[in-house]
Amino acid sequence: MSTTTARMLQAHPKDLGGVDQEKLRACIDACFECAQVCTACADACLSEDMVAELTTCIRTDLDCADVCVTTGRVLSRHTGYDANLTRAVLQACAAACRACGDDCAEHAEMHEHCRVCAEACRRCEQACRDLIASLG
Repeated sequence: MSTTTARMLQAHPKDLGGVDQEKLRACIDACFECAQVCTACADACLSEDMVAELTTCIRTDLDCADVCVTTGRVLSRHTGYDANLTRAVLQACAAACRACGDDCAEHAEMHEHCRVCAEACRRCEQACRDLIASLG
């Protein structure tokens, strides 16, 4: 656990309320990675010759990126922690990642960027589910 995210979690002056720090770190990192990949995939889709056929994929990419950024930011704050809000945000993120992963998987054979994006979405969805499960 030597990432910058891990170092920030360890440096927080207050206890993180029994939250599994490794699962939290993995989820924060997965959220920000997924947001970047989804943004890049949407941009790559816009550069494809068949862009009109990728409209839904682009929208799903951008929605997922926004939800992932928000989730990563909420998970990075610990002062005044609200377990119910955290759980709801994680559930929304997992749902957005599932939708985006499913959409990109449909184009994965034709577009490498969609394959990479689907994989990132699956990792983020799993990281969200793992953290939800650890919250009890």
